Amino acid sequence: MKKTILLVMLVFAFACDKDDHDNETLPPATQSGKGTFACYVDGKAFIDKSGGWFNCFYQFVEGEYYFSIEGEVNTNKNTNTPWGISLGTIGRTLSTGDIIQLGEDINTSGGAFFTFSINNSEYSTTNQDYLGELKITKMDFTSHIVSGTFWFDVKHPITGETVEIREGRFDTLFTQ
Repeated sequence: MKKTILLVMLVFAFACDKDDHDNETLPPATQSGKGTFACYVDGKAFIDKSGGWFNCFYQFVEGEYYFSIEGEVNTNKNTNTPWGISLGTIGRTLSTGDIIQLGEDINTSGGAFFTFSINNSEYSTTNQDYLGELKITKMDFTSHIVSGTFWFDVKHPITGETVEIREGRFDTLFTQ
């Protein structure tokens, strides 16, 4: 009887020891500069917990606008899943309501950062085979707030499988 109770307790302990991110829900999609960046990566929550200290800019340089935002998760960066997700545009004026196709050309992209060892880091990006979409839901030049939603696919650099980035959202301040 003691062995049965011990076995049941061990099974229960291991069953409850799931990855914290499996049941985590994303923050709501807001438009007030809250400093959020989140999405699902292959169904698991990817939530930047920096409190908005990620890099986001929209700058006019040499006659063109450049937009970039990147969120990161706190991991040891030696996993088979991305530790960083990025979005960017080159030579594009952004405004509220814009829907940008990621990967259709080299001037729009979504990407994922992977690290497999101290000497092996890879970046996978959208392209003509792996597409996505970025929607700017708010672009406020007075308060420097940018908010949006996104989804995209990238090719895993080692396995070759498709990595699905879904239900992405961000709401933060940008530098000019």
